[in-house]
Amino acid sequence: MSAFSCWSTQPIHSPNLFSNRLLCAGLIGWRSLVMAGRAERLGIYGFGAAGHIVAQVARWQGRSVYAFTRSGDIAAQDFARRLGAVWAGGSEQLPDTPLDAAIIYAPAGQLVPAALRAVRKGGRVVCAGIHMSDIPSFPYDLLWQERQLVSVANLTRQDGLDFLKIAPQAGIQTETTAFPLVEANDVLTKLRTGQLLGAAVLKP
Repeated sequence: MSAFSCWSTQPIHSPNLFSNRLLCAGLIGWRSLVMAGRAERLGIYGFGAAGHIVAQVARWQGRSVYAFTRSGDIAAQDFARRLGAVWAGGSEQLPDTPLDAAIIYAPAGQLVPAALRAVRKGGRVVCAGIHMSDIPSFPYDLLWQERQLVSVANLTRQDGLDFLKIAPQAGIQTETTAFPLVEANDVLTKLRTGQLLGAAVLKP
């Protein structure tokens, strides 16, 4: 599943890349986590840049994290477990218990009905990407019984202040690979095909 990528003007080996990752993937992740409400059992679809940061915050908050990856992506599933996920599997699978909420970071519309199927009655699905492929039709039963489907569009200054206060307390560790800008097309291919763990950063 695709991960968010980030832009930076810092040298590739600069420690400031950590801040860049928090301000990029971390903020959209934080916003979507807040919109998910007080879900004790949280599903994360797309365990890339934002997903692996949010998983750490959610675990620090005492939530149970369920990670959904591209089918057969054992490396990403193992990565999720190392970060504290109680369950990790393919996006077509269902965990053994219904989720309270799910966040979708991968820009794949077919994950919307999959996530609705995974959440309990009254559960919430948050679409956190800046774009997404078309959502296929699905039976109304998946939305019925007061399930909610919402999207994230904007970040606020308060989101940034809140998240940057939380980040050091949660002890977030980011997994990042930096690439020169000229390799952007190759990096996008690697992201689409699940060849990278965590985040990719493009350097000018």
